Amino acid sequence: MNLISAHFSTPWLVTGWLLAGWCLWRAARQVPWLRLAQAELTSWFGATVIILLLWQLKAQVQPGLAFHLLGATALTLVAGPDRARLGMAAVLVGDALQEPGHWGSLGLSWLLSAGLPTLLTSQLLLLARRHLPANYFVYLFCNGFAAAALSMWSMGLAGCVLLALAGAYPPDLLFEEHYPYYFLMGWPEAFTTGLHLTLLVVYRPQWVATFDDAFYLRRR
Repeated sequence: MNLISAHFSTPWLVTGWLLAGWCLWRAARQVPWLRLAQAELTSWFGATVIILLLWQLKAQVQPGLAFHLLGATALTLVAGPDRARLGMAAVLVGDALQEPGHWGSLGLSWLLSAGLPTLLTSQLLLLARRHLPANYFVYLFCNGFAAAALSMWSMGLAGCVLLALAGAYPPDLLFEEHYPYYFLMGWPEAFTTGLHLTLLVVYRPQWVATFDDAFYLRRR
């Protein structure tokens, strides 16, 4: 969701920047910068650039209301939640360079498009590891397909609530005409994420930080 500053008052914008800044500071502290292997850097940076390119394929129906693939779940699974949060921040900055009106709302946009999906994906991954069989297909379908769809739906719902609370658009327009498209967008998001994770796990498992051969393939 590409929020614009004009829809929000200064307290909203400042709160968004403070919360996003605190989350990014914590994420940056958790990354072992000096111990990252070349494969980890390649997958992290490569996935971030691909997501930025995917964000350019968007359909904007109203100012601040645009549809595009999210990619946050894929980046979380590839790089881990902390590096994914930093990567998504880079994606948002790259996208904002083309839209001057987005700079003030960057904090709020990050919370919706990065903070919420990465948190949801990482928590679903923990729950799946604790309560579901240690199975390759569980990882792909639960943490890939399902988490991606839920992330898109959750982000769309949270964005509509935020815009309604800020008085940017009437609630009827947001929830009856706009949000159903996010439900539809959840399916291509799930398919794209699941398909690419499947290919990476098969051919380049060293590029997927959250996939462990010993846990998913050798554990009995």
